[in-house]
Amino acid sequence: MKAIDLRSDTVTKPTPEMRAAMTAAEVGDDVFGEDPTVNQLQARVAALLGKEAALYISSGTQSNQLAIRSHTQPGQEIYCEENGHIFNYEAGAPAALSGVQVRTLPGVRGVITAAQIEAALRPADHHNPPSRLVVLENTHNRAGGAIFPFEEMEKIHALTRERGLALHLDGARLWNAHVATGIPLLEYGRLFDSISVCLSKGLGAPVGSVLVGSAEFIDRAHRFRKMWGGGMRQAGLIAAAGLYALDHHIDRLKVDHLHARALAHSFLEFPEIEVDLAATQTNIVIVELRKTGLKAHDLVVKLKEKGVLCLATAPTRVRLVTHLDIHDEDTKSACRIIEEILQHSL
Repeated sequence: MKAIDLRSDTVTKPTPEMRAAMTAAEVGDDVFGEDPTVNQLQARVAALLGKEAALYISSGTQSNQLAIRSHTQPGQEIYCEENGHIFNYEAGAPAALSGVQVRTLPGVRGVITAAQIEAALRPADHHNPPSRLVVLENTHNRAGGAIFPFEEMEKIHALTRERGLALHLDGARLWNAHVATGIPLLEYGRLFDSISVCLSKGLGAPVGSVLVGSAEFIDRAHRFRKMWGGGMRQAGLIAAAGLYALDHHIDRLKVDHLHARALAHSFLEFPEIEVDLAATQTNIVIVELRKTGLKAHDLVVKLKEKGVLCLATAPTRVRLVTHLDIHDEDTKSACRIIEEILQHSL
């Protein structure tokens, strides 16, 4: 029996057409800047987001951390929401690699406000770490794929311009926000000094993220990528998958969003289970079990036995993520299995 894998949107396999594009890719040595497919991908993503330049990077974590390192100096302070990816899932890298202090702010569905940030900024005093960078996340992983409101991002942009701060977007799933809201990518791009977008999540490429910004910023990030061992040689083989994904896999994200809503509703058949439908805006479903007496690990094990894979992200919290390899019949089967197991468990 083929498992219905809802652990993450990173588990997708390249489609046959994507594999064909990879096989046919023209390649060169990217460390010398001579891989034409990588150069094409970088130019394409920079143009989509309205930036001067872009850098192809092996992972979203490395992309975010290159942005932090390129915007800051050791001893400075950066700001993010308390459940943000850079603070919770990047192995302490801001401290280890950039020597910066991270100040977290409590958010609602991953959203922090310009007023919160302004209140947290340090006064100019030699006792204080200088405030330097704000990092936002859209969509927000731990908030269940919730979308950061554009109007609040505009306010944060205005604050950072006024106070001389840099503004970075962890846009690993920005494609999902773009499709769900209809807001053009260029509009997102104009608000941020740098953006990291992922190709290996919703877009289904096997590897890779792209960091965009000014030419000067990307030149600095390129140097740090080399320093951290991130240079790749004939990387056009994998960059071609990203180009294919940009051409074929953005608009279809709306299907993933519909599947996520269906999964959320299957849990809501049971009043003891909490699912924040208002936060289920894209392709992630967060299920809270605290009122049921069930442990997340136990539910995950029971679902796995029936062929549905998902993740326990806290003692009473389960995450399910829809993606390119989940089809209508998979979602219907998963909903049926979820309901059967919960009927016998609650």
